[in-house]
Amino acid sequence: ARVYEDMGLLTCDPAIGADMSQLFNELTGYGRNIDYQRLLVAPRLMRDALNDLIQGEIDAGPGQGHITMKMNSLVDTGMIDELYRASQAGVEIDLIVRGICCLTPGVPGLSETIRVRSIVGRYLEHSRIFRFANGLGTGNALHLIGSADLMPRNLDRRVEVLTPVSDIDLQGRL
Repeated sequence: ARVYEDMGLLTCDPAIGADMSQLFNELTGYGRNIDYQRLLVAPRLMRDALNDLIQGEIDAGPGQGHITMKMNSLVDTGMIDELYRASQAGVEIDLIVRGICCLTPGVPGLSETIRVRSIVGRYLEHSRIFRFANGLGTGNALHLIGSADLMPRNLDRRVEVLTPVSDIDLQGRL
């Protein structure tokens, strides 16, 4: 959270506010499962949404798709397989992973368009940032920030949230 505070990432987006209210109501038992307008929420929706975003980069065509992800850990075999599939389709993929990374980059025919870097800073926890160059098929990049690493426990067993960053200046800072 400190990283986001330092960047001044606050929102007055009413759709995100409504989504957060609904999420709180679900967690406290006062709401029912609904689709969110802007948030990607695990464990119910995030995995499928990320798969759809990866597919969108594949659909953009060779040389057009680009995915950038910054996280603490990448161990989910389903997500790794999707990233391998995207690489095989010609999508450029840049991963910044602080801790465990079970994906093998640079393997001909499997992951040759994937680059992985590890950055360890002052703080144990690092921000999670996901960027999809073609967004939701609009051709405009989609930037997401949140709490989720690509681990089975984060995608399938915990409540985790990714939210879009739509401000152009903040996207540039990310």
